[in-house]
Amino acid sequence: MKKPVSRILLINDEKLILKEFIKGLNAAAKSMENPLGIVFSGVTTAQEALQSIEQDGDIQGLVVDDRLYTLKHQGKHARDLQMTALELVQKITHFRPELNIYILIAQEQEDEVVDALFSEAVDGYFYREERDYRGMYRILNAQLQEKTRTPFYDQLKHYVLMAKDSWHTPGHSSGDSLRDSPWVSDFYEFIGEHIFRADLSVSVPMLDSLMEPTGVIAEAQKIAAKAFGARRTFFATNGTSTANKVIFQTLLAPGNKLLLDRNCHKSVHHGVVLSGAHPIYLDSSVNKKFNIYGPVPKQTLFKAIEEHHDAQALILTSCTYDGLRYDLPPIIQAAHAKGIKVIIDEAWYGFARFHPAFRPTALEAGADYATQSTHKVLSAFSQSSMIHVNDPDFNEHLFRENFNMHTSTSPQYSMIASLDVARKQATLEGYKLLSRTLELAQEIRTQINSTGVFQVLELSDLLPDEIKHDDIQLDPTKVTVDISRCGFIVEELIRELFERFNIQVEKSTFNTLTLLLTIGTTRSKVSRLYDALMRIARENRAPQRFYQTAEIPRFTGLKYLPRDAFYCGGELMPLLDEQDKINSSLNGRVCADQITPYPPGIPVLVPGQVITQAITQYLINMLRSQKRIEVHGIVYDGYLPCLRLLTTTEEKTLKQLDK
Repeated sequence: MKKPVSRILLINDEKLILKEFIKGLNAAAKSMENPLGIVFSGVTTAQEALQSIEQDGDIQGLVVDDRLYTLKHQGKHARDLQMTALELVQKITHFRPELNIYILIAQEQEDEVVDALFSEAVDGYFYREERDYRGMYRILNAQLQEKTRTPFYDQLKHYVLMAKDSWHTPGHSSGDSLRDSPWVSDFYEFIGEHIFRADLSVSVPMLDSLMEPTGVIAEAQKIAAKAFGARRTFFATNGTSTANKVIFQTLLAPGNKLLLDRNCHKSVHHGVVLSGAHPIYLDSSVNKKFNIYGPVPKQTLFKAIEEHHDAQALILTSCTYDGLRYDLPPIIQAAHAKGIKVIIDEAWYGFARFHPAFRPTALEAGADYATQSTHKVLSAFSQSSMIHVNDPDFNEHLFRENFNMHTSTSPQYSMIASLDVARKQATLEGYKLLSRTLELAQEIRTQINSTGVFQVLELSDLLPDEIKHDDIQLDPTKVTVDISRCGFIVEELIRELFERFNIQVEKSTFNTLTLLLTIGTTRSKVSRLYDALMRIARENRAPQRFYQTAEIPRFTGLKYLPRDAFYCGGELMPLLDEQDKINSSLNGRVCADQITPYPPGIPVLVPGQVITQAITQYLINMLRSQKRIEVHGIVYDGYLPCLRLLTTTEEKTLKQLDK
């Protein structure tokens, strides 16, 4: 197994003292237990220190002299102050908040320095004159080992290796039911021994309870909260879909207003039904050339916050599936000024805390809640997500009741362990891995553009006109490629890449492909993708004619609360009449279901929404499209596509919403 290297950087402007400290600390590291590969190096200026933490991803901590001076030109012994420890600590923390920082102080200045740094992210202090190198090393090593701990994973692994006989669930009993079976032992061999041995139950008290954690799960969540900059963090094993619903049911009582981007994930719209909220849908911006849906325009958000100042919460997705990031601070500030809680769905942005190129995160921008799909962009198993809480008015009891309402009493423990490990990796090598990912993202852009046929879309290409001045940023790990000159339609190109080159892409529109780079992307994968695209480009196929997907009709209006409409029995009505034309009887009727074409995954109708002819025409076009599009929520009566509608009698029993 590859051994880690953990560099501790000392910053002291006196070269002889710096040399003595480095020599003494490295000697201590060699003579004492050093499982983390700690080595010490040093620089004499604040500027060198900042350059070092930018360039060296193996740096895990710093020891900073409380005052850094530089020699004046006029006199041999005269010195100017470079930078105070306070200033340097602030710069380091802003750039890489995961680093441990210690201050080297003179005893006579103790009170002054500690007072100045009290509110900053300082992990401890050493006296400059003591020179107890072994003692310093013990503290630095212990603190770093604390950061590397994975309380739940360590306990799970320990329990598995104890090899206890299982007289409890699950039924496969550590895989014993499968291992020697002539019919299904291949599944055991394919999945692996430890996945079964680690598949345990709440009958094992030492592994804690996800529903009421007081032991190793609680400890793991506490460490994760510190790593991600949250007051509280909760592990979710049903994905961010469930995480969003839990927050909605915590914050929203039936009838409470919620401001939401219509482009939010479908779980947000399901959460509206479950909570009984009154949604105020905000239409997303649209890049019509590439059929890409972007953020809600900033002025639309400000106007909605002003008009609906009685709203309980606002939810936005940042970054979007295509990598577009809101300028969150002014939006959150405007919402908070009206007492509106802010939830940010960061499903695609859970790594952002660990590299300055991606910050600020939602929490750093002031959000009250952030949900993250740790499994999408870090090293956790699928469905493993986190809920981060910074709400000063957080009602933990109500949150816990809603969390337990959605959480299985038999969670997959390997998923919890993977969240613990993903946090550890992000904290200790996230900066290094993300720096590599950014390099690969730039390389892949250059290589794809060099084909002369495929073209990577940059921020200016992706931004719809209505948000060009909204300070939107692009996450460079999401790479959108214009394929319109390659000679394939998008379905053919996806099939060609998969069958001929063994490449599976993330998603597509009618004329683009989206590639997702993660901390697991390798240079070999980049090379294979470039080779595939270059080979296709050199075939010089004649460009195909593309049929653009129609733009989703704008939101029409709600007549009833989505929850009230959804729980009505309703009646089915076909989209087409007997002459195979648009069924005009649908106009003005109220839908009882959520109707969502995928892609792009934006609901055309939600429960309680009034149907128009434009919406009906759009749905018929989707169903007749040559491009394979799933339309979720359509009910088939035989081969006839239908919508579930409220009956006249049901409408009379419901309260209409104020216009």
